[in-house]
Amino acid sequence: MIDPVVGRYLKLGLRLGRHDEGIVDAYFGPAGLAAEVDAEELTEPAALVDEADALMSELPDGWLRDQVVALRVSAGGLAGERRSYADEVDGCYGVRPEHTDESVFAQAHECLDELLPGSGSLADRFERWRAATVVPPEQIERLTRAVIDEARTQTRELVDLPEGESLELDFVSGVSWSGYNTYLGGLRGQISINVGQPLPAMDLLLTALHETYPGHQAERSCHEHHLVRGRGLLEETLVLGPAPQAVVSEGIGQLAPHVLLAGDGGERFAATLHDAGIPIDLTRELAIVKAREPLRWVEVNAALMLHQHGATLADTRSYIERWAALSPDLATTVAQYVDDPSSRTYVINYPAGLKLVGDYVNHNPAKFRRLLTEQIRITDLTTNP
Repeated sequence: MIDPVVGRYLKLGLRLGRHDEGIVDAYFGPAGLAAEVDAEELTEPAALVDEADALMSELPDGWLRDQVVALRVSAGGLAGERRSYADEVDGCYGVRPEHTDESVFAQAHECLDELLPGSGSLADRFERWRAATVVPPEQIERLTRAVIDEARTQTRELVDLPEGESLELDFVSGVSWSGYNTYLGGLRGQISINVGQPLPAMDLLLTALHETYPGHQAERSCHEHHLVRGRGLLEETLVLGPAPQAVVSEGIGQLAPHVLLAGDGGERFAATLHDAGIPIDLTRELAIVKAREPLRWVEVNAALMLHQHGATLADTRSYIERWAALSPDLATTVAQYVDDPSSRTYVINYPAGLKLVGDYVNHNPAKFRRLLTEQIRITDLTTNP
């Protein structure tokens, strides 16, 4: 039996998803409810605004209301409401984008200048560093599977993964992202890895752990096991893109590699790469990754420039190239991501999610385990109990 309020929430999200496929990342709730929505006439955005307003008025402060607030913002946008970029992001994710002073990026550049070998610009040295450990195409599938197997083993030492959870591995090309997790429900996930471009060994590690264990696959399967099956929280069967849920999820994914690679188990991953003929200095690799983390805020600055302050796309690309220390080609790709309607607000989730989740966990495995097994709000992270 579906709680009537939860049922209305699920229908609201699914109805909005028919207008914009980027709103619903996954749904694995009652099939009959989804079939009912699919059989309806398309609901006008103004009516969806009314549905969201009615739900918000009935819900107490809590996780579900946070999600409905986000859906209200999406419905309003579809209905023609206009908000500033910062208000839109804040309304969707519960995190307000603010300009990061360029001195933060300059300090990161100084750290990278010491860590990256060779001479030339930081962008050139960064590209050479990545190219030095590119995985041969014929080894990508075997090595990815080996990394995921090791990650699952180590994650089981951190949290009890549900009995029967599994994932499918798919290799794709012609996409702009490096990896993607499609949660299928029934404790199953599908992980897609982009092999259409050179894949450095460290990128393979970061992507695999972010998307699988102890990242998205661990999070989704544990949430289904503990929250949906264990507590009957059917609201967790709807995974939304523009919602606070995404901030926490991407924070988990961003922190996941550090949880395993920075610990005693890191050398087991390095050994896996070494056995494949790709030796890496994991300590240096992790230091470079850590030094680059503040540069993810460049994307947020760029989004504010483009969508709130009227900068041109060309100026935004130049800003990204300079401060993110990227090649012109990579800067163009990032600028396109910041400009794309489906991702222009989503850019905040990676740096803000890592900051919130990282500060909350603070090297405490019990807190990371809580993220995987409990329903966590943004305010839970900021109050940091």
